[in-house]
Amino acid sequence: MDEVRPDCVLHLAWCVEHGKFWTDPKNADWGAATLALAHAALSTGAKRFVCVGTCYEYDWPDEAPCDEVTTPLRSHTLYDETKINAHLALKGLFDKSDVALAWARLFFLYGPNENPGRLVSSVARALVQGEEALCSAGLAVRDFMDVRDAGAALSALSLSAVSGSVNIASGEGVTVADLVQTLGRLAGRPDLVRLGALPDRTGEPPHIVAVTRRLHDEVGFRPVRDLDTGLRDALAFWADKAER
Repeated sequence: MDEVRPDCVLHLAWCVEHGKFWTDPKNADWGAATLALAHAALSTGAKRFVCVGTCYEYDWPDEAPCDEVTTPLRSHTLYDETKINAHLALKGLFDKSDVALAWARLFFLYGPNENPGRLVSSVARALVQGEEALCSAGLAVRDFMDVRDAGAALSALSLSAVSGSVNIASGEGVTVADLVQTLGRLAGRPDLVRLGALPDRTGEPPHIVAVTRRLHDEVGFRPVRDLDTGLRDALAFWADKAER
């Protein structure tokens, strides 16, 4: 930080190993590292600090979308609890300074190069290989966004003057069942989709969708890929890997 002396810091680093990060003890280390990076940014003259949080910080309403201003927060796992605490610590550090803090809450991402065990990649990989795609009943409603659009949104947020919490999401809810069936249709193999073949996760919240008013109206960003486009690209990615 002494050498680079950036005007803006975009902080993405955290433990995100699939299936492990929810309870990974390293979450605490990343919380401390985040605060250390923020102190370094403050001491070397940065004017903007953009950090990535998660939609799991919210106390999800049963049906309404999550709003940055009105929806309360509630910890569910060590991961999101540490994110909440990091955000509070950063606000305390920067509130009496000239550094503007933006906290970007990511919702449900998918796209090229994601872990093969995640929802979209696991279904797409099975379909392009002509295998059955085993899924739960898929009744949960989620807000999915192509990771390339999420990256562009974070870039736009970093280059904007917007501060505070901002949802990074599509703002559109779709059931997991509809998502999986869309993958089957786009792959030309709807016959391979097996909804209800796996048990539903215990305690799974029914509805996690974002309000995207701040992202659209204040940051001035809208995704360029609709769900069909992003899922076609995901299928093409896994088809290419299977061929190679």
